[in-house]
Amino acid sequence: MLSVTNLTADIQGSRILSGLTLQVREGELVCLLGRNGSGKTTTLRTIMGYRKAVSGSIAFGGTSISGLPPWKIARLGIGFSPEESEVFGDLTVAENIELPVWTRPDGVRPAQDRVNLAYEVFPKLVRYKARGGMQLSGGERKMVSVARALALDPKLLLLDEPFEGLSPVIIPEIAKGIGSIRSMGCSILLAESNIHHVPESVDRVYVIERGEIIFSGTLSGARKDAFVNGVISG
Repeated sequence: MLSVTNLTADIQGSRILSGLTLQVREGELVCLLGRNGSGKTTTLRTIMGYRKAVSGSIAFGGTSISGLPPWKIARLGIGFSPEESEVFGDLTVAENIELPVWTRPDGVRPAQDRVNLAYEVFPKLVRYKARGGMQLSGGERKMVSVARALALDPKLLLLDEPFEGLSPVIIPEIAKGIGSIRSMGCSILLAESNIHHVPESVDRVYVIERGEIIFSGTLSGARKDAFVNGVISG
């Protein structure tokens, strides 16, 4: 489904990604694990078209998406929930979630089904439909951000640090929502800095350090690898 090969990317003249390669197959949950500053966000933003790669290739469904603008990549079926959980403060929760229906009316599922699906994943948001974006807590903004990406009707969902900065009380709700999304057949690439937050059901873990993949394998393998644990805990 998603194939990233030898990806290299710079920011303001500094090399951030160096020959990064990873894959997400149909229906998989894959985690890109690494400490802050390791290149996780740059990877997701480059896949999504917000950053231009220096070299390498990105293919989705067998078609190259390298160099395409974000809106075209989104219309191909890739949803993105950024770490910042950005929501439109002057819009209600309902309006935030319905935005993708307006921007991608040609999804596989009918528009209202896509919106209903987002509320099924995060039922708590049903009570907050009329609440403004500025009135939401951090956890609620995260739910809206993921729900909005889901309403795009994606085949692949990119989640950047979905548990970052959240209260321990809200983390299980987000985790349950991610599990529901996967059970619907949507592939997920999740970037995470805390190995304890990686879902046990993950198919594969890539550990990134200084823009390079230093480990690829199972979650249990990552936990047992002394070098990987030294990097993550360090």
